[in-house]
Amino acid sequence: MIKKELIKNYNLKIKELKKHNKLYYELSKPIITDSQYDFLKKEVLKLESNYKFLKNKYSPSETVGYKSSKSFDKFEHKVPMLSLSNAFYSDDLKNFEKKIYNYLNNKIKFEYSVEPKIDGISASLTYTNKKLKFGVSRGDGKIGEIITENLKTIKDIPIEIKKNDFPNEIEIRGEVFIKKKDFLKIQSNFANPRNAASGSLRQKDPNETKKIPLNFIAYTFGYVEDNSYKYQSEFLKKLKEWGFKVNKDNKILNNIDELINFHKHFESKRYDLDYDVDGLVYKVNDLSLQSRLGFTSNAPRWAIAHKFSADSADTKIINIEIQVGRTGALTPVAKVSPVNIGGVVVSNATLHNEDEINRKDIRIGDIVKIERAGDVIPHVIQVDKTKRDKNSKLFNFPKKCPSCGSRTTKEFNNATKKYDAVRRCTNDGFGCERISIEKLKHFISKEALNIDGLGKKVIEKFWDLNLIKKPQDIFNLNYDKIKSLEGWGETSVNNLKKSIENSKNTNLERLIFSLGIRHIGIENAKLISDNVKYLSTFIGLVKNKNFDKLLNIDGIGETQINSLRAYFSNQLNLKILSELNNKLKIRTIISYKNGILKNKTFMFTGKLDGISRAEAKSMIEKNSGTTLSNVSKNLNYLVIGDKPTKRKIDQAKILGIKIISQEELKKLLN
Repeated sequence: MIKKELIKNYNLKIKELKKHNKLYYELSKPIITDSQYDFLKKEVLKLESNYKFLKNKYSPSETVGYKSSKSFDKFEHKVPMLSLSNAFYSDDLKNFEKKIYNYLNNKIKFEYSVEPKIDGISASLTYTNKKLKFGVSRGDGKIGEIITENLKTIKDIPIEIKKNDFPNEIEIRGEVFIKKKDFLKIQSNFANPRNAASGSLRQKDPNETKKIPLNFIAYTFGYVEDNSYKYQSEFLKKLKEWGFKVNKDNKILNNIDELINFHKHFESKRYDLDYDVDGLVYKVNDLSLQSRLGFTSNAPRWAIAHKFSADSADTKIINIEIQVGRTGALTPVAKVSPVNIGGVVVSNATLHNEDEINRKDIRIGDIVKIERAGDVIPHVIQVDKTKRDKNSKLFNFPKKCPSCGSRTTKEFNNATKKYDAVRRCTNDGFGCERISIEKLKHFISKEALNIDGLGKKVIEKFWDLNLIKKPQDIFNLNYDKIKSLEGWGETSVNNLKKSIENSKNTNLERLIFSLGIRHIGIENAKLISDNVKYLSTFIGLVKNKNFDKLLNIDGIGETQINSLRAYFSNQLNLKILSELNNKLKIRTIISYKNGILKNKTFMFTGKLDGISRAEAKSMIEKNSGTTLSNVSKNLNYLVIGDKPTKRKIDQAKILGIKIISQEELKKLLN
């Protein structure tokens, strides 16, 4: 293809991208799926990568994301609308149940509430004094858009509840969707039923929303005043009594075998249903157990989505590329001939790691079966060796980093007595270009410094222009130079500047997480932050290499300590932390200040009865106490359960530490 034809093809794709941006962001009338949009965007970026002369100010590599619609006010959910963890196989369900038992530390009998997972748009309805006050989209889980008037057009949503037992304040959650038969009447205007529902709810004019035959199924509550309900199934019955529609296929099942059998039965009839469904949702039916189990950072522990069988297709591996992540992990990715899998065009598939390539004997040129399970990244499930070229060669995984040329290695795991499957670049910190770029992307991500306007593509662009090479460079940007770049102007630069200034006001937990230290995720960063409390304390600990002090933190072990020690043995990483200290304004967040266990420290030994250590620790922290993992003079109470460690009891006696039973701990907690 000559240069002129390339430019023409590129500009046509830019024009198409602009059209869909306007349909989605300005008109709220998407006509293609999110996956189709992403594929189009990837095509544009791939052309730009292959041919440097291709450039356009409307390219996704030039534009800085998109703001949410100005048509709607924002609303903060009282209880976050988190996503669900996914299960695809029976082992996933067994692991899910095992985690529940481990957390509760008691193999108590419980049942599951089972509900079809409708492929629609989540919405929450807040009622005050029996009247619908707010209708809100899920948004990012924490902040949604107020779309009350649009939701009021749905006949399934009661505007006012007449029943006497309806709470004074309650947030009811459910799914907005379009039935298959209704979609057939409007399919010329939308890509699929889900997009039709999404576009309709984001209309500026509720009268336009009213023209779309939307439905609403209620399935749970987020917040309720004076919650007296004992079971999920009980609450579903109440929803029906109050006038809400609930799914007629909801069931109560008792164990994993029943869940698996029902899943098989329901999947066989999924295409006969009048709505799109992509799986089943299983919830612990007992609401008190739900409360005890609580949430991880992004999903409830008491619920899981069991997805239906994945779609698959055969295609050819054109090439195998090695990507380098922020922790140095080398991930092989198969570039395949584009193939449609379940309505999504797939051109990449993960090969996971070196061991996976060797185990399946995957080679360039092979005909392979690609599977896309739910929203999981497509992967190769098998090679058709009968179609393999006789001249094909084994794929040799690189022993040197493709980015910086450093030696790569597999770490030995002392616990499993095996080498890890993942091969890593040994050039830690900011000595490797790809690691550096990925660390910068992590630094500005939502859970880290959360800098709007500095998206992944902008980071790569600014790296190429030598504007950003280290995290602290973000706070010394040359805005005059940025203003002169194509696609940037006075407004966009001012917005970026404001966003960066706002990000300076953060907390220690986010800063520690933003450094991208291996094994230090958001939960571990919080544990460390809660313990050291101040950035100056953390820097002092790092400079003096007193990492063993962190072993007193329940949840921080040798793996995390070794990772911190390795990271800060690099002087450049120490320098970055010191310079960030000069740029940022770290807020000190101390939770549960005045509880009944204030200034008291606890440690556990032995198995607790009917409660896990994680839950007991949470109870102590909510009452302002602290838990330690070692017996020391800083310990106030050693709590003993069944079969305690004698050595710890002896140490406590020598140090004069009070030894108490689980019952005595309950009395302290009232």
